[in-house]
Amino acid sequence: EIEYAAVRHSAGLIDVTPLFKYNVYGSDATEFLTKIMAKNISKLKIGQVSYCCWCDDEGELMDDGTVTRLEENYYRVTAAEPCLYWFNLFTRGLEITLEDVTADYGGLAIQGPNSRKILDQICTPLISDLKFFWSMKSKIAGHEVLVTRTGYTGDLGYEVWVENQNALAIYDAISVAGDAFGLRPLGLDALDITRVEAGFIMNGVDYFSANHCLIDERKSTPYEVGLGWTVSLKDRGSFIGHQRLRQEKSQGAEWGFVGLVMDWDDMERLYADFDLPPQICSHAWRDGRPVYNLAGDFI
Repeated sequence: EIEYAAVRHSAGLIDVTPLFKYNVYGSDATEFLTKIMAKNISKLKIGQVSYCCWCDDEGELMDDGTVTRLEENYYRVTAAEPCLYWFNLFTRGLEITLEDVTADYGGLAIQGPNSRKILDQICTPLISDLKFFWSMKSKIAGHEVLVTRTGYTGDLGYEVWVENQNALAIYDAISVAGDAFGLRPLGLDALDITRVEAGFIMNGVDYFSANHCLIDERKSTPYEVGLGWTVSLKDRGSFIGHQRLRQEKSQGAEWGFVGLVMDWDDMERLYADFDLPPQICSHAWRDGRPVYNLAGDFI
C-alpha cells in the first residue's frame, strides 16, 4: 500500500532490467520493423517511442512492447519475453543487424507525479521538456543514459536506460535525489494495481503469446484484448498477420474486454445475508476468476 501510494502521490522506482531488449539497425531496419509490427514504424520520428504489438501469420498476438527510433536506421525494441528467434525469421534478404542486448543494459522506471522533479535534480541536460513517448540522451552521476517518458503506471513517468555496469550508480543517484520527495522502491504487487488502473495489458495475464498456446481458443488478436489502437492498416502494404487483422477490423472481434463495476452497497447486503462482514481483495490477480450473475449462473 505504501508503494502504491508513493506512485500515485510522490514517486516509485522499480527495476525493469528483466525486459528483453534488441537493437535493430541497418539500411533496411525500418522496412523490417514495419513488416513485423502491427503499427507502421516508418512513421516514427528520430527520438520518438511507440508502444507496439506483433502477431503471427494468423493475426494472433505474439508479444507487446516498445520501439524507440534512436537514429535514422537504428532502433531499440523492448519485449516481455524472448523474441529473437521470431524476429530472425523475417530478416532474409534485408540489410539489417539484429542484436540481443538484454544483458548489456539496465532499466530503471521512476513513476509518479514527482518523477520529473527528481530527475531534474540529477540529469544533465534537464528532462523537463521531454514529451510523452519521446526519448533523449542525458547524464546522471557522470554516466550516459537514455531517458524515455514511458512507463507501466500511466503518465507521469520515465524510464532510464543505462549500460549495466553503471546501473547501480544510477539507482543510487535517483534514490538519493528522490529521498526529499518521498520516493519509494516499487515492487510487482503495487505495479499490478497501477498498470490495471492505467488500462495496460500484460502478456501471460490478459493474453498469452500465440507460440505458447496449445489450442487456438487460448490465442488472442490485438482487437480482442483492447490493442486495436496499436494496429495501423491505412497507407501501408502487407505485414505479418495483416489479412486477419484487416478482416477483423471490418467485421469486428468475436469477444473483447469489459469493465466490471463493484457496487459496495450491494456487496454489503450480500454479505449481510450470511451474517458476514463484507470483504474485497485489495490486490490484483494474475490468474482468472469466474464471474456469476445473481442467479448463480457462470457468465
